[in-house]
Amino acid sequence: MEGFFTPEDYYFMELALEEARLAFEEDEVPVGAVLVSPIGEVLAKTHNEVIKRGDPTAHAEILALRAGAEKLLNYRLLGCKLYITLEPCPMCAYAIVLARLEEVIFATPDPKTGAVISLYSLLSDKRLNHQVKFRYGLYQREAETLLKEFFREKRLSG
Repeated sequence: MEGFFTPEDYYFMELALEEARLAFEEDEVPVGAVLVSPIGEVLAKTHNEVIKRGDPTAHAEILALRAGAEKLLNYRLLGCKLYITLEPCPMCAYAIVLARLEEVIFATPDPKTGAVISLYSLLSDKRLNHQVKFRYGLYQREAETLLKEFFREKRLSG
């Protein structure tokens, strides 16, 4: 659901947008993610690196979850929040469920592959053993603009 956003939410989503801009500069789909601990510590700042790593799973969310698990020495990221510039795909959404995140905040829906509100509802599916709270819409215009610009440039270049 769209939700109320705190000053901390704005701060962390701005960091995620910075990561998305880095992805853009690296010719990756501009998606950024920031994983935050229950006490507000940034555990990971990541962006898509699919092309750089030659890895179809190197989405910003997956990289953030991996870095956070490594830092906390635990695959369960209880109480953590993930800020993402784009609605997670099915792979990332299910990884978020498996990591037992508390909440996901994403900037803009993804009508083609989104698995939170667009195509599927993985984070809130009661058939799964964990549900993840979510909010969206924070810096939606900025995230959409970055994505549209990226794909416009791709179409123009070839």
